[in-house]
Amino acid sequence: MSEHHLHIVSFDVPYPPNYGGVIDVFYKIRELHAKGIRLHLHIIEYPGRDKAPELNRYCEEVFYYPRVTGLKSAFSLIPYIVKSRHSEAMVRNLMRDKYPILFEGLHSCYYLDDPRLKDRMLIYRESNIEHRYYFNLFIAEHHLGKKAYFLAESLKLLLFQHKLKHASAMLVVSEDDTRYLKRHFPGQPVYYLPSFHANNEVIIPEGTGDYTLYHGNIEVPENEAAAAFLINKVFSGSTHRLIIAGMNPPQRIVQLAARHNNISIIANPDDETLFSLIRNAHVNILVTFQATGLKLKLLNTLYNGRHCLVNPPMLSGTGLDSLCHIASTPSELLQKLDGLKDMPFTHSDALARKELLSKSYSNTINANRVISAIFGS
Repeated sequence: MSEHHLHIVSFDVPYPPNYGGVIDVFYKIRELHAKGIRLHLHIIEYPGRDKAPELNRYCEEVFYYPRVTGLKSAFSLIPYIVKSRHSEAMVRNLMRDKYPILFEGLHSCYYLDDPRLKDRMLIYRESNIEHRYYFNLFIAEHHLGKKAYFLAESLKLLLFQHKLKHASAMLVVSEDDTRYLKRHFPGQPVYYLPSFHANNEVIIPEGTGDYTLYHGNIEVPENEAAAAFLINKVFSGSTHRLIIAGMNPPQRIVQLAARHNNISIIANPDDETLFSLIRNAHVNILVTFQATGLKLKLLNTLYNGRHCLVNPPMLSGTGLDSLCHIASTPSELLQKLDGLKDMPFTHSDALARKELLSKSYSNTINANRVISAIFGS
């Protein structure tokens, strides 16, 4: 058994791994455990996600702390997503030893500059340039109250970002974000480290399908805007069949889709249904209007689905351009769909994906990179 110990501070319960951020956390935990790293997991609980006994399989110990929500965290210059995740009980547990501490996302970095931890190795795991992400949520949101919150949070996150100077190292999910952090924190160790994920091998059915799929958590403003764009600007009036699948689609999206015979909504599909939809689609279409972080649904699609049609921001900093069909405008997206309509997905297409993904997006290889960055071996 390795004598390497590591504290991990998670912004949410990372099991089940059913949305972007916790997917990276869970599969990183699982892979580091397989490498013999002895993990001490600290979880700031988020309402609606239960304690997860499954995590005890991979960790020496698992601690849960309540999130401090409401007005106590709202009226502060510290971002709400950070302030609501502070816990003195957690700091006391972190101070019981001198092991390195990995902070998952800016959300969990309340104590990054705490003097009580100044002699420790403190690692920041980046998932987004958060102030940019929240500014884009502000642009995409329709509700005035939520718009005000996203704008205020974006400004607070920009101010809070300077605390990253206290990080001993940064592990960053995209090449673009790596360049950004190297530019803003010159001289600090900043490592490009793509997200961990559920896929171990490329297994894609050859041939064709008869529909295009867009999937995501539709209640997130970014994804709601993407779904509305696809309905109104791309598939409206076309003969291509579109399925939109995802969590909690807003009524606005349901109503927009209902106007078109070629567009249907599948709300809250279970994992098996969503996996089947991705695998059997002829084209998986993924668009975004903010080039931040790494879109894990892009990775999931490339490992499991046939043709992948994206707009440029979806690929920003990923190095995955050669595996996708790329278009920007509605007319360009339609032209690509027309061209792909009768084009089967082939064995050689799958091999190209396997070769590239196994180099940069292997969980095993990336776990070794984490271990090297933290422990030097």
